[in-house]
Amino acid sequence: MFAYKLYKLYAYMDVRVKELCQQYGTTQKDLALKLGVSEMTLSRAARGNTSLPLLERIASALGVSVSELFAPQPTNTITCPHCGKPIRVEKGE
Repeated sequence: MFAYKLYKLYAYMDVRVKELCQQYGTTQKDLALKLGVSEMTLSRAARGNTSLPLLERIASALGVSVSELFAPQPTNTITCPHCGKPIRVEKGE
């Protein structure tokens, strides 16, 4: 059962890598170059065929936490570019 849940997380990660690249104004090709890996390696990593050290490098290159690779933040938060903590944004009047 745990393996199935982990598979589902990895299946969702592909969407997040693409989404995060778009959000931060980069392409997967540029991200692969920045990481020093091939596009195929990044593609495999995005589908879950990876190691924790590579996930950490991907997250660091995108300026997010590893957990953000798997799940989107609520729409009313942003990530502090300095400390990486989520900041809740509320509508003012």
